[in-house]
Amino acid sequence: MTKKTLNQNAKNVQKLIQTIEPDFIFSSKPINRFKLAEKIIENNNQNKSEKLLELKDRINSIQNCNLKESSKNFILGDGDINSPVMLIGESPGEAEDLSGLTFQGETGNLLNKMLMAIDINKKKIYSTYSVNFRPPDDRKPTTQEIKRYSIFLKEHISIIDPKIIILMGSTAMEAVTGLNDKITNERGKWNEIILKNKTYPIMITFSPSYLIRFPENKKFSWEDLKKIRQKIKDLNITIK
Repeated sequence: MTKKTLNQNAKNVQKLIQTIEPDFIFSSKPINRFKLAEKIIENNNQNKSEKLLELKDRINSIQNCNLKESSKNFILGDGDINSPVMLIGESPGEAEDLSGLTFQGETGNLLNKMLMAIDINKKKIYSTYSVNFRPPDDRKPTTQEIKRYSIFLKEHISIIDPKIIILMGSTAMEAVTGLNDKITNERGKWNEIILKNKTYPIMITFSPSYLIRFPENKKFSWEDLKKIRQKIKDLNITIK
């Protein structure tokens, strides 16, 4: 008798739910939480990719820009868009302008060695530049150019949404923080920036191209790299 009452109640509940939501489907199969997690990641990837394409279109729509007019390639960024580490350099050089990729040639080789020294594969992080086009004759971007592109760069950071940001070079420092001081006065210290009500830890350090010209400063970069490695450990960050 009790079983019949329970079965009848279950049927009544089912009818009630079907009345409220006709498309509701009962299933005795267990929820595959791994597939659910994969679907969320897939949707997140698609969302980020779409936002990056929109950002690229907005940057490409810039008018009357000497950087854009003198470059062969537009460089948005490359690597893992879901990486917890975002690396921002100064500006593309000749090798990058020809390939359309970040940190190539001698500069790229040095950066790879620097990152591998703290067990980071460059392909597993996300890399970009303060400006997206190669400056004429590889000159330093002007303050006006840095400000013009910093609007897009900060949007770029918000899209990638990393756990930590590495700023390599004074141009990257100025673009993200607004500081126009000597990089020697600012490097090696953890600071923070707030974008869209979200706080990001940042480490300012020398760029690989600077270290190629002034190799005596590699010892300072090594100290910065060790601090980055420790921060990754402290935040329990996994770079897949």
